[in-house]
Amino acid sequence: MPVSLNMNMAMPSWFDIIGLSPDSQEDEVGIKQAAENVKALIDQEVKNGIPSNRIILGGFSQGGALSLYTALTTQQKLAGVVALSCWLPLRASFPQGPISGVNKEIAVLQCHGDCDPLVPLMFGSLTVEKLKSMINPANITFRTYSGMMHSSCIEEMMDVKQFIDKHLPPVD
Repeated sequence: MPVSLNMNMAMPSWFDIIGLSPDSQEDEVGIKQAAENVKALIDQEVKNGIPSNRIILGGFSQGGALSLYTALTTQQKLAGVVALSCWLPLRASFPQGPISGVNKEIAVLQCHGDCDPLVPLMFGSLTVEKLKSMINPANITFRTYSGMMHSSCIEEMMDVKQFIDKHLPPVD
């Protein structure tokens, strides 16, 4: 899809990105449509026999942002969210206090590099503070990685593996 920030050139994208500052205009329609698409995927997995509480949403950058937004707006109880180098989109649309949805106790692993030039660490910090006001703060883990840019590293992937192992234990 064409992305405004990319001079309207097409690139893989869940929704349009207009700017990269905390007060940038956001593609509300596109974000909500993308979340509905992910919710439809969750519904399909449930129809295929996977309980929703055995599903972890996750993504990097825009995918992580969409995972957070979807988890906080879905009616399906999820096992967790892995949010890498991202932010919470449409954060002003959420209540100031705790959410009342089925995922108010959801486990969140949020990871961010301290040298990310594309989605600065400040976005991650603002997001984790907002999340702590919305869901049980004891269920939120925020990790930063020294020297990591808008990418990933082995330490981060090991943290993701541990999170998945903890929140999706083997079934008998």
